[in-house]
Amino acid sequence: MTKLIFSITLLFLVSSAHSAAFYRSIDENGNVQYSDIPQKNAADVEKISTTGQPDEDDTLPFETRRANSKFPVTLYVADNCGTGCTQGREYLKKRGIPFTEKKLVTPAEIEAFKKDSGSDQVPVMHIGTDWLIGYLELTWGQALDAAGYPKNAPYNAHIPTKTDAAVEKPKAP
Repeated sequence: MTKLIFSITLLFLVSSAHSAAFYRSIDENGNVQYSDIPQKNAADVEKISTTGQPDEDDTLPFETRRANSKFPVTLYVADNCGTGCTQGREYLKKRGIPFTEKKLVTPAEIEAFKKDSGSDQVPVMHIGTDWLIGYLELTWGQALDAAGYPKNAPYNAHIPTKTDAAVEKPKAP
């Protein structure tokens, strides 16, 4: 009986230690610390998953994941976009930027886009709170650099791209 109680207690301790939270803190001098509590007065703190299960974007470099969490990127395109959309899409892929591609199809989507972006042109890159109208590599590059994204996709990593295109409903006969 004592062995059974000891085994159950040991399993409980191991499982509770496994589920404890850990934090990666960076102080104002750039020193990195790992701890079970977030460091006070840290310039940056990130909770680290200890479940043993990788996050869906674990294949992305740390810098890319961090930039994406703070400054997500959406590329707005339309059917009549032409080479600007293709160049913008390829540039984001070359830089290794995870992004959502939103194809403007319905009049309601187009009106909402005009209201939000202040433009009726595509392509548009929405990064964080900024709207970059038209594809200009230098401008897009500066915005991505300022957000902390890497300059290229390391090791030719596969960058997930989400497509948020509207599905056209079949017309009633």
